[in-house]
Amino acid sequence: SPEFLGLGCVLCSSVEQKIYVVLNETVPCVRLLNATHQIGCQSSISGDTGVLHVLETESDLDWILSSGPHPPYMVIMETAFFNRSVMMRMKNSSRVAGVAVIISKTGLADNFSPHTTCPNQNTGVESYGSDLANCNGTVWNPLGNGLSYEDFSFPVFALKDENQTQVLRKCYEDHNQRVNGSAPQYPLCAMQLFSHMHAVTDTVTCMRRTDLQNRFSINPEVLCDPLSDFNVWTSTRPLNNSAKGHAADESVVIAATRLDGRSFFWEQAPAAEGTVSGIVTLLATIQALYPVTQEAPPPRNIFFSFFQGEAFDYIGSSKMVYDMEKNDFVIDMNNVHSMLEIGQVGLLSGRSLWMHSDPVSRQNKSVSEMMSRIQSAAAGLKLTVDHPSVSQPLPPSSFQRFLRARRIPGLVLADHNTSFTNRYYESMYDDAENLNVTYPPGLTPDEQLVYETDAAKSLAEVATLVARSLYLQAGGEENNLNNITADPKIVAQLLYGFLVQKNNSWFRSLLPPEVTKKGVNSILSPGPPQFYIGLGPRVHGPAHSVTRFVQYILANLTGTVTNLTESQCQNPSELSTENKDLFSYFWVSGPASVNGTREPFCVRASVRLSKAVSPAFELLEYGSRNYSTWTESRWKSIRARIFLVASRELEMLTLGVGVAVLLLSLLVTYFISSKAELLFSSARETPTTTY
Repeated sequence: SPEFLGLGCVLCSSVEQKIYVVLNETVPCVRLLNATHQIGCQSSISGDTGVLHVLETESDLDWILSSGPHPPYMVIMETAFFNRSVMMRMKNSSRVAGVAVIISKTGLADNFSPHTTCPNQNTGVESYGSDLANCNGTVWNPLGNGLSYEDFSFPVFALKDENQTQVLRKCYEDHNQRVNGSAPQYPLCAMQLFSHMHAVTDTVTCMRRTDLQNRFSINPEVLCDPLSDFNVWTSTRPLNNSAKGHAADESVVIAATRLDGRSFFWEQAPAAEGTVSGIVTLLATIQALYPVTQEAPPPRNIFFSFFQGEAFDYIGSSKMVYDMEKNDFVIDMNNVHSMLEIGQVGLLSGRSLWMHSDPVSRQNKSVSEMMSRIQSAAAGLKLTVDHPSVSQPLPPSSFQRFLRARRIPGLVLADHNTSFTNRYYESMYDDAENLNVTYPPGLTPDEQLVYETDAAKSLAEVATLVARSLYLQAGGEENNLNNITADPKIVAQLLYGFLVQKNNSWFRSLLPPEVTKKGVNSILSPGPPQFYIGLGPRVHGPAHSVTRFVQYILANLTGTVTNLTESQCQNPSELSTENKDLFSYFWVSGPASVNGTREPFCVRASVRLSKAVSPAFELLEYGSRNYSTWTESRWKSIRARIFLVASRELEMLTLGVGVAVLLLSLLVTYFISSKAELLFSSARETPTTTY
């Protein structure tokens, strides 16, 4: 009966709870694939189990890899041991079942970058020649240890919750800790990690198998998905979104930055210096430029673009360039006058910014003029602006994808002359602290939101420089420059929202009411957003959380409040006074009043999303060498749990006793069954019937 089944499930559950302690706050390393490789981590299909051992000293490592009597081991390690040499020794050992890394700043090395030394080296501009290609001239990320690009056959998890870390430590100390160097006695504390990945080998294999399933299976199973999301763009003069191809009488200066980052662990990418410094600078630039471009518009249009997926071989920028060349975008390459890209500009080591170009472009007079404009725009600011030597190529940048298509003048602005100054590039430690975003003690969240840190003041200076430079580059008058100044308060709010707490009063006021009402169950979950592109729409709904934040912040900074109702805001094409081809319409929550209520309203802004998915998947060229081919494997479940495990001898004894009891019960059952007539017969009296 249903009642009996329900009772059975409850009993199952309670028994399981008595055996296992489930660890919820864990983050896996997952498998990613490209045209030629698979990288990341996975467990066996039934999960991997090992005896817990905490790695604290070199002798612990020797115990795990050679002398410990209870392999395979599940290694718990502090941040200090999470490096390439230790992980590669474990990778080459059959005595390691998995790794769990305790995420903390304790013992953190003064540098850690699991990325490669030459990011995106195979998909940038190709015209350098062998002497400058593949970082032969400049190694951009010399601290990169390549750990994120290794393939581990065992699971690797990050432990984020301090309480669960203490549970693990207690279990280890009570049962597994060596006493005077001797092996611990059973029962031992063990851990089981589940992270089996469906995709194998490379993107070509995975997509071929997925396509076959889609064709011939009634219930097809997708094995992997292309990394994808959306770019966000806007312009100082609205562009007709329904007209594709060459825009007549439009000359456009592109200002761009990237929207994403990554680290070793899935969806753990704070990307403060690597990405957020650029996003915040460009948003503050737009805020500084907007009033002046409306009152004294320059001859050229300024087109602002935030590219998604740039950490994975320039997904967003290559898609936009591809669409421009196919006449499937609002402008084409002939409309592009020049380009200025914002790289890492956190000013981690001084007050100097560097204008990077490539040796071929440097011969173009327009590039020299662009440099001169930026240097003149820096007058009166607490910044020095210079350019590296002529022979140095471009750092990893979206601009490279534009140069592959057309020799347009352009520069990349960054805080490094040669190698990155970011010591935690593409790691989980490139966070608020790395960008020096810290607050005095005792401030409430709303006070922190508007507190102007030194980092906020520095980035406001950079944004002012960029805004003035773009205005000059677009042909604006020099006497208007003093009216262009970025607001440090806006920068402070952006830094707080992107690096400390996305669920803040300002972000809540910018978003639609349905998102705000859901609170922590929506994209407004506690903590900072993560900048890994992921699978965008499939996982996050309409778009990735970062993409939506940038979209709605842009609407706030450049939009006009209208008196449209909610239904009119959602269907503006029904109104003759509104133009959906030139503008997007956003129904936003608005600021909270004193009693906590909100008055939603409609904002009209020329802010758009465009697809950020590699052209390789549109062309079905899964082995492409020209475009990104990164996919993420699917999986059934990601979980971790600990329990006590008995010795092998006791397990075998228990099994033996169980088998013996089974055989004995079969024997007894057979004996009783064969003698049933004798054992259960009873004299039956002939029933008498009374009539």
